[in-house]
Amino acid sequence: MSEIHHDVIVIGAGLAGTTATIALANAGYDTAIIDTHAVYPPDFRAEKLGVPQMDLFEKLGFGELARAVTTPVDEVCVTRFGHLVSRHAVREYGVHYTPLINDLRNALPASSPLVIGRVAEIETGPERQTVTLADGSVRTARLVLLATGLGDVLRRKVGIGRTMISEKHSLCFGFDMAAPPSSFGFESLTYYGEGADNAVAYVTLFPIGATMRANLFVYRALSDPWVKEFRKSPEALMRQAMPGLARLCPDLTVTGPVEMRPIDVVQAADAERDGVVLLGDAFLTPCPIPGTGIGKVLTDVDRLCSEHLPRWFATPGMGKDKIAEFYADPIKQTSDRQCLQASLYARQITIGSGAVWTLRRLRNRVGRYGLHALHLLRTAFAKPRGPAIGRTKTV
Repeated sequence: MSEIHHDVIVIGAGLAGTTATIALANAGYDTAIIDTHAVYPPDFRAEKLGVPQMDLFEKLGFGELARAVTTPVDEVCVTRFGHLVSRHAVREYGVHYTPLINDLRNALPASSPLVIGRVAEIETGPERQTVTLADGSVRTARLVLLATGLGDVLRRKVGIGRTMISEKHSLCFGFDMAAPPSSFGFESLTYYGEGADNAVAYVTLFPIGATMRANLFVYRALSDPWVKEFRKSPEALMRQAMPGLARLCPDLTVTGPVEMRPIDVVQAADAERDGVVLLGDAFLTPCPIPGTGIGKVLTDVDRLCSEHLPRWFATPGMGKDKIAEFYADPIKQTSDRQCLQASLYARQITIGSGAVWTLRRLRNRVGRYGLHALHLLRTAFAKPRGPAIGRTKTV
């Protein structure tokens, strides 16, 4: 079987791999993208985007596509310690990850169609990379992008290790509310946990299409009996863990399955290898609770495709000295560092033990009660605006 030659081979057709392939193909690089699934399968991942993430989609040329599969909101109500403390006039977008990725796949240019197959072997070097599929077909390229997310097999095959930064870091739940968005007194709500004991980071409610979606984030291990009980009786446990939530959402009935995703915070170790770049979660897998993961992935794609790869291809070779430039990119490093720090801080400020974190939580509580008191004063002197908490703005 003859070899097929490319400039770049991308392995993994999720967010990182697909957007990188489109960007590179549109720039004139012969790019092949390989994945085991013809259609991206159901996958519970990021379900809310902010303006910074949408700006990155715009910068990469995917803004129109991303907006077409998202539901925008223009106000977010924030509740802490059971009290509404603020309303933010801010644009956010609800989105199901799987349709987003499949629409991106449909946008792949004709020159770079999705290759369906499993990578059996990968050989790398300072000049040429060889990828052998399970069917025996062989493709070569100057550069391989591993965008395989949490997948370990190919990362290990090219000799890259990983560092477990925070094992069993958090759990994410996603589910649909039975009541429609119009029955809630807000466009979107972020309700933070009411104490360290229940290990709840927050629950956020926001529309996706005609459905009010909920994402709940907790710091519990998968083996915790609470987890099994929550999947069986989500309404009862929400009322128990967040007593004040029912005041804002009298109908907490959940419909359909409760999806779940456990999170380990992991980073690649000794990633500088000839001819191979780890992209997105393949390099750093953060916690989704701070909401910075999509931005991190798109920053990787932007910096690699716009800054580094064109310069690499202007000279012979693809040694690890070139690859190291990408990992040392100051914008990428800042993105990764902020993402990692936010993941670790969010956990500690919620459930961290010891005097330091206890005092920080106390300080935050006192400060936010002050904000709540200010909100009550403003409300008392404002003209009546109706009962909905999220249909009006406070200034």
